[in-house]
Amino acid sequence: MLTKANTGLVVVDVQGKLATMVDDSEAVIARMASLIQGATLLQLPLLWLEQNPAKLGATVAPLSDVLAPNQPITKYTFDACGAEEFVAAARAAKVANWLVCGIEAHICVYQTCLGLVQFGFSVEVVSDCVASRAAANKELAIQKLLSQGVGVTSLEMCLYELVGDCRAAEFRQMLQLVK
Repeated sequence: MLTKANTGLVVVDVQGKLATMVDDSEAVIARMASLIQGATLLQLPLLWLEQNPAKLGATVAPLSDVLAPNQPITKYTFDACGAEEFVAAARAAKVANWLVCGIEAHICVYQTCLGLVQFGFSVEVVSDCVASRAAANKELAIQKLLSQGVGVTSLEMCLYELVGDCRAAEFRQMLQLVK
């Protein structure tokens, strides 16, 4: 079970022109922004990744705006666990579970999820907060992740699981994020 005390969020490579080329990009980016706002509201550890930003560009403004004041971790391997800074940050967060969102589902999201599992973390991909240029590649990634022990959740499902109680102080604000 996800709780505020044992869960963090990884945002993978929502950068430059590629972010606008993925399937249903505007809606996916809007849902990712809500997920990031929810994670911030719940004070979850948040790790923000950028793949080779000199070539792919920076994280798109709707997300970089809600990610601030956090700073991105630059990576060059598709699996973020190939970047020592990322692995150190994931371990330093002292959580057992990582939610993962971003692009592309079948490349960097997929490989990062499996890398986190190999490091002993429990991982859930947020299915409506990941995308690929082709919808079929996203679906394939989710199927393969499931077969490798990665869980699947959604924006609304994980936020409600994390809040856990309609009396929680964050509940009213969380409602605004999923409406």
